[in-house]
Amino acid sequence: MEVKAVAKDTGISPRKVRPLVDMVRGKRVADALSLLQFVPTPTAKVVAKVVKSAAASAENNFQMDPAGLKIVGIFADEARTMKRFRPRARGRASPILKRSSHITVIVAEAEESPGRGELSGS
Repeated sequence: MEVKAVAKDTGISPRKVRPLVDMVRGKRVADALSLLQFVPTPTAKVVAKVVKSAAASAENNFQMDPAGLKIVGIFADEARTMKRFRPRARGRASPILKRSSHITVIVAEAEESPGRGELSGS
């Protein structure tokens, strides 16, 4: 079963969120949170919060084991863009686009695979 958590209108440009999202895609929840803990951008805290929310929803609402959860889907979409203007010379104005994003995290229980030390042959 898959569990989804969404953070809407985060106030962070999707262009700044996508590298972090790509970094944790496919990882276990614990590994993703430890990676995000040491990333020096404030965006990492927002992404970590959504990952924690998805894991908590899976644990509390569907009685899944939090240690066995894996991020099967994570993406950052565009949200509303606030349009502002900056005054320029000679009475002109240039636009300022304040972009925001929706961050979606989907977690599911990971299938158990053979350990790294085991031999699958012979």
